[in-house]
Amino acid sequence: MGNKEVMPMISSMTGYGRASAVYRGSRIQAELRSVNHRFCEISIKMPRQLMTIEDKIKKAISGRIRRGRVEAYITIGGEPISRQTLTPDWELLDQAAKAAAEMKKRYGLEHTVSADGLMRIEGAFAVQEEYEEQSGLDEAVLRAAEQAAAELQAMRQAEGRHLLKDISGRLDEVRAAAGKMKAAAPAVRQLYMEKLSQKMIDLLQSKADEQRILTEAAVFAEKADISEEVTRIYSHLEQFGETLELEDAVGRKLDFIVQELNREANTIASKANDSKVSRHAVELKSIIEKIREQVQNVE
Repeated sequence: MGNKEVMPMISSMTGYGRASAVYRGSRIQAELRSVNHRFCEISIKMPRQLMTIEDKIKKAISGRIRRGRVEAYITIGGEPISRQTLTPDWELLDQAAKAAAEMKKRYGLEHTVSADGLMRIEGAFAVQEEYEEQSGLDEAVLRAAEQAAAELQAMRQAEGRHLLKDISGRLDEVRAAAGKMKAAAPAVRQLYMEKLSQKMIDLLQSKADEQRILTEAAVFAEKADISEEVTRIYSHLEQFGETLELEDAVGRKLDFIVQELNREANTIASKANDSKVSRHAVELKSIIEKIREQVQNVE
């Protein structure tokens, strides 16, 4: 029984993942969204009491995501996991009460300072938030973040399989177009040389050195030859396939190879002196542009 061919795996940079956990009656929800980005960038929005584990959450995500912008949202609902206390600034309040008493004496005021009035003094009371022992909460949050990251990765890989299928089909189209141009190249070069030679002879008439004209025409025809560009296209296609086999974030490298493919297509289009080759060059550029659009999504 022969070995099955293992298809290369690439990931998309777009995806979504969500997971939840429960801690002492509070429901923790981690939600991740990722989009295209040149590098790996992670942004997290979460309750303030979780800031101490922000780096751990980022590591849990970056362990699965190598490229793309990820927006993480972590929320906690249900029973409160903290309590607020009101702490008075007695020194400030004493000063306020003393000042109120002096004002009453100085100006003959009837009313004394009230508790309501003291509570209105800015900065006289501090609201403090006290949290319960938090290690269990931290563990639950990290667990939810890791599960959401795994779900996000799975979705990106599934989308990557669709990208790979589409790109592979386009690469076959590139090979087909390159094959047509390769087959046409010798005849086109010969026809171009013959037409150029005859044109030069007609212009120079009987004074021309026919052998020299043929030599010069051959030189010009060589410059119009597209064989070298077609060969490089095949080389780039081989490099593209090898890159797909790498277990790494390959999107940027694939994008560079596509740029090189496009460069060869543009050169062929500028050299083309035959209507068939011109049509193939236009077709080739169109296919390469579609590949480029898909490669922009690859991690």
